[in-house]
Amino acid sequence: MSSDRAEGTPARASDGGPGGGHDQLATCPRAGGRRSADPLAAELADIVGPHHVLTDPELVASHQVDWTGRWRGRARLVVRPGSTDEVARVVIACGRAGAPIVPQGGNTGLVGGAVPRARAVVLSTRRLDALDPVDPIAGQVRAGAGAVLGRVQAAAREAGYDFGVDLASRDGATVGGMVATNAGGIHVLRYGAMRANVVGLEFVKADGSVVSRMAGLVKDNSGYDLAGLLVGSEGTLGVVTSVQLRLVPRCTERVVAAIPFAHLGEVVAVCGELRRRITDLLALEVVDARGMALVSEAAGLGILFDRPEPPPWTLLVESGSPTTSTEDLATLLADVVDSEDALVAVDPARRDALWAYRERLTESIARAGIAHKLDVTLPFHALARFETELRRRIGAAGSHLDPVLFGHLGDGNLHVNVLGADPDDDAVDELVLTLVADHGGSISAEHGIGVAKRRFLTLTRSAADIASMAGIKEAFDPDHLLNPDVLLP
Repeated sequence: MSSDRAEGTPARASDGGPGGGHDQLATCPRAGGRRSADPLAAELADIVGPHHVLTDPELVASHQVDWTGRWRGRARLVVRPGSTDEVARVVIACGRAGAPIVPQGGNTGLVGGAVPRARAVVLSTRRLDALDPVDPIAGQVRAGAGAVLGRVQAAAREAGYDFGVDLASRDGATVGGMVATNAGGIHVLRYGAMRANVVGLEFVKADGSVVSRMAGLVKDNSGYDLAGLLVGSEGTLGVVTSVQLRLVPRCTERVVAAIPFAHLGEVVAVCGELRRRITDLLALEVVDARGMALVSEAAGLGILFDRPEPPPWTLLVESGSPTTSTEDLATLLADVVDSEDALVAVDPARRDALWAYRERLTESIARAGIAHKLDVTLPFHALARFETELRRRIGAAGSHLDPVLFGHLGDGNLHVNVLGADPDDDAVDELVLTLVADHGGSISAEHGIGVAKRRFLTLTRSAADIASMAGIKEAFDPDHLLNPDVLLP
């Protein structure tokens, strides 16, 4: 695998860079700071202003490592354009200089997809954070690529709507990054992933030309769906600058339940019954015993159920509606889930308290060490069988390996986290992903391929499939300047 691996705990995105409180002068001519011999830095400073070209190692550092701490790179510089025109001019300048570009938003990714390799230029989209007023008739809003999810949600809710995609990293994840990875999150069951919630897109191609499909038309069958193609492309086809988002009715009435189970097969069966009988389902989230133990201790939440240790599996169910009363939602949920041990919350504080066990899990795992994070999807019928075989194989691979499983069971998405493995050894990645392929699954559900899974793409994509994707890449970016080291083997 790549040598661009972390050897320790990295600086987080909040330690510097865009939005991190370190808006110092760029180290290029006319900036008033230390001078740089890099002519590209000077040219980019003329485009975006000297304050927005970063070459100081302390300012660049947080842009060179992803959230997991496993993936590191080395940037030539960081440039922060403030408009689509500036992005286009930056891309043209980098093209003339033969400098590869890595688009980067909130840098909350988990597969190294926004980490610079080979001294690439990091193009930060954080200044592209405009957020237009919500269109109350169309139920849409236009957001810049650098707008964070939390702002979009707040604006939508103030207008009586909501945004269908929700992530625990909502205060750091940007719209552009979510488009690039086709982010999913906890409400895919109800609203679909990012692709289903994008109704318009503006992006800059590798030659600096701008493609704008921002009319927000629900029906538009005039030619190829270029916007849909960009969603999930991980910055390899263009730099997303603006997005037209579909909004959904706000569910003012909600109920959350936590239910203990002994076996994953039982959880899958109950989830099937819930999907069949409850139309207002928002989320079906599952956490194994190890995950519940970690979050209970690291986040100080305590054991959820009245028992000495967490159950083998905990299912979190959320149901919501703009009209159906909370009491009716709770009654319907109780009719489907026949469990005396279930905890049901209807008031906001108690609902948030139950959700904390799921939302604070990722940070709790990170506190325990650098995990190999394998985001996968399985057919529903294979989930329980996969989990049993996975634990057997990981156990056989070594007692030092500590698996933690959780995920979005409503759409078959499991997050397999393995603690205790050397960050530079991808043997456990191969073990997990090969098993996923053997069970008819996908090696990436919502995090993307990035650097972490490039060499494993052939497990679930044929040679013809990969050749077709490579042909699209060649058509959009013949010089391979845009995120050249991710996704395709």
